[in-house]
Amino acid sequence: MKKIISLFLILTFAINIPASAFQIKKKKAADPLDQSEKLSYVNTDFMERFEDPYLVYYVNHAIKNNHDVRKASWQVEEYRQNVKYSFGQELPSLSVGANYAGIHLPRIGNINLRNNAFILPFILRYEPDFLLKNRDKTKSVKKTYEASKFEEKAVYISLVSDITTLYINIMQYDTLIESQEGIVNIKKIQLDREMQKFNHGVIDNARLNSAKRDYETVKNNLEEYKKSRETSLNNFAVLIGISPNSTDDIMRAKLSEFEYHSQIPATIPSDVIFSRPDVMASEAKLEKANIDVRVARKEFLPTFNILGVLAFNTIFPGNFFNWDSILAAILAGATQDIFKGGTKVANLKINKARYEQMFEDYRQTDLNAVKEINNALYIIKTDTEIDNNTIRKLGLQQRDYIDSQSKYKRGIISYPELLSEEEKVISMYQNQIQTKATRLVNYLTLYKAVGGKL
Repeated sequence: MKKIISLFLILTFAINIPASAFQIKKKKAADPLDQSEKLSYVNTDFMERFEDPYLVYYVNHAIKNNHDVRKASWQVEEYRQNVKYSFGQELPSLSVGANYAGIHLPRIGNINLRNNAFILPFILRYEPDFLLKNRDKTKSVKKTYEASKFEEKAVYISLVSDITTLYINIMQYDTLIESQEGIVNIKKIQLDREMQKFNHGVIDNARLNSAKRDYETVKNNLEEYKKSRETSLNNFAVLIGISPNSTDDIMRAKLSEFEYHSQIPATIPSDVIFSRPDVMASEAKLEKANIDVRVARKEFLPTFNILGVLAFNTIFPGNFFNWDSILAAILAGATQDIFKGGTKVANLKINKARYEQMFEDYRQTDLNAVKEINNALYIIKTDTEIDNNTIRKLGLQQRDYIDSQSKYKRGIISYPELLSEEEKVISMYQNQIQTKATRLVNYLTLYKAVGGKL
């Protein structure tokens, strides 16, 4: 029995396994759908600066239930397991078989060999990684895993940006519909008055038809707003992971009370730009491509293999687990390919070409990151000025309407003229609502451009 133990010790120490391979701390496996980790991706502090409880609730609900982001998380888990699988390829494999052998062996001296035998072989296989080729393969897979993590983060950031944008648009349509209903009422009153004038022969048919066209136009605008709101509600429901049939239960604030309660920076530091998820993912892919080139070069070098066999059998006389009934062998050697039709050279050139592609992609991603942030900052600056100008115009129009009310009370202007001034105020209010919504959506554009670090 001591000889058996000695043989296994020889096989074990003959294998060159990196010591770091066994220095793995055991810990509880991370949940790929852990919501607390995903919240760190999206910077919920930014959402909370709007001080709207509905929005924060919907963001948290979407992170937990949106199917696209859950799919992205499971994809990351797939790549994480690929890393473990690749690491397992670096370790030795030990297998055992149970075999029946029906054979006829010649008689050797006084040894009586059995024709019916049972063989129990233990087979140990290992490829010593002297050149660290297998280690590099695992590093390459790990870089793919790292890239998938960054891509997952980008998916979550896009989700939050899309949800908030839709939420703002829904509030915008709520306000536009409410105000448009006021315009429809004004046009209805004007049409009724024009109808009375026509019945009394004061105006002709052309003027009456003009009033009818104006009335139908504002009604169509109202229907367009309702259609846009319904579409936005359906899209919003899908994003947060609920049925579109439940849109009536979607609570929201009023856009007039919705505002970002913080300062938008005028400039963005470069370290924020180059820590965007897409930039980091592109960098990880570039590093993977570089490792793949190194692996392709090592394919030209010899491959080392160790094979150990320890087989218990009943062919020879004696006890089954007796040393005299054991077949043992160890084989260690190197294999070098002499000719493979140019496949290794082609593989090296393929990986070099991929590296160049990844390098160009990385540079282009950097340029796009700077461009998107610069565009977002400039658009915010101009649209904020446009919104401020519209607010001032609304204030002037409201003062004109107040003056018109005074004139109407004094009999200076007619009631239709007062209605026209009221319609102008409502139309200007609609413009201001639209410019405010555009400005707030631009904040989301910048949030997405900086990778959530706003």
